[in-house]
Amino acid sequence: MKSFKIFALLMIAVFLLGACGPAAPETIKIGINAPITGDIPKVGEGSKYAAEMWLADIEAAGGLEVGGKTYNVELVIEDNESKAESATKVNTKMITQDEVLVIVGPQSSKQAVPAGEVANNYSTPMVSPWSTNPNTTLDRPWVFRGCFLDPFQGPVVANFVSDEFGFTKAAVLYDVASDYPKGLAENFKAAWEELHGEGSVVAYESFTTKDTDFSAQLTSIANSGAEFFFAPQYYNEVALIVQQAHELGWDAPIVGSDSWGSAETVELCGEDCYGLFFSTHYAAAGATGATKEFIDRYEAEHGYVPDDVGALTWDTLHLVQQAIVDCGEITGDIAVDRQCVRDALASITDFNGITGDMTFTEEGDPIKCAVIVRISDAGEYEFYKSACP
Repeated sequence: MKSFKIFALLMIAVFLLGACGPAAPETIKIGINAPITGDIPKVGEGSKYAAEMWLADIEAAGGLEVGGKTYNVELVIEDNESKAESATKVNTKMITQDEVLVIVGPQSSKQAVPAGEVANNYSTPMVSPWSTNPNTTLDRPWVFRGCFLDPFQGPVVANFVSDEFGFTKAAVLYDVASDYPKGLAENFKAAWEELHGEGSVVAYESFTTKDTDFSAQLTSIANSGAEFFFAPQYYNEVALIVQQAHELGWDAPIVGSDSWGSAETVELCGEDCYGLFFSTHYAAAGATGATKEFIDRYEAEHGYVPDDVGALTWDTLHLVQQAIVDCGEITGDIAVDRQCVRDALASITDFNGITGDMTFTEEGDPIKCAVIVRISDAGEYEFYKSACP
C-alpha cells in the first residue's frame, strides 16, 4: 500500500511538471552561417569579427534581458566554405542539432538562396545581412535580409552613371554561374535599356566562377563602343578584371556594386581602382555618430576599417536582438520561440542602424537607401551621394 502511494505521488509530480511545459533555457543560441574559408574568406572574417563584437557587448551587460529574465547568449559560428551545399548543411545542423533560435547569414546570395530554403522549410528565422538577390526572401516568410535588393541596386547604378557621366552605351561583365552577379547584371541591363533604349547595352559578357583570364571578354567590350562597363563581382575578381582591362588599354570608367565594398578590394587592386565608383550600403570615410564609433572600435580591435559586410552584420545582430527582446518571453519551446522571433522581425519599423534606417516589408526586405562610393586616391571609400527608394 505504501509503495502504491509513493508511485501515485510520483505520477502526480510528473503530470504537474509536464503541465508546466518545457523549462526556459539559460542560454539563447544564435547561428552564424559564414564563409570562413573558400573564395571570399574576408567576408567570413568580417562577419565573425562583427558578431563577436556584438556578443562582447551582450556579455558586458551581463547577458540579454527578455521579459525580466537575463539569458546568456552563445554564438554558433559555422563555416559554409563559400559553397551552396555547405551552407545548406550548416543551416540544417544548426537548426536540428544545435537548436539555434535564429540564424544570421549566409552573406553571399549563392549560399543565402539555398540556405534560405532550408530555414524556411524548418520554420526557423534567418536574416542574411548582405544577400541582395530577391530569391533569398521570395515566398519565404521565415527569411529576412539587412540590405537593399538588386532590383533597387541595378537602377541606382544605371541612374548614377547616366546622371554623372551622360553616357548612353554600356557594357556588362559578370559571373554567369553565381546568383548575385547574374541577377544584378540582369537588373542593371533592364534599367539601362529602360533609360536609353533597346541595344544600349552594347556588350553583355560573362564568365564562370574561378575564371582568372578575362582578356577575351574585355577585348569584346573594348571593341563594342561602350563608354563604361559594369562589373558586379566579388573583391577577389575585381582586381583581376580592372587590372587586365587597363593592361588592354581601357581608360574609361569601370563601375561596381556592393560586392566591391570589402577591405580587400583596394588591397588587391591598388591604384588601378582609384577614382572608380560603386554602389554599396555605407561609406566608412567621413562617417559620424554610431557608425564612426563602430568603425573606430573595429579598426582598433582588428587593424583595418570594416567593410559593408561587417557593418551589415552588426546591424543584423541588433535587429535580431530587438526581435528577441520584443518577444517578451523565452518559453523553452523552440518552435514557439522561433515563431515569436519571426513575427517580431516582421513587425520592426524605423530601426536606426549604422547602415541606415530600416522598416521591413511583408516580404522580409528592408526599405533603405543605397550609397554611391568613390575610391579616393588614398584608397579610401568616400561617400559621394545617396540614392533612396
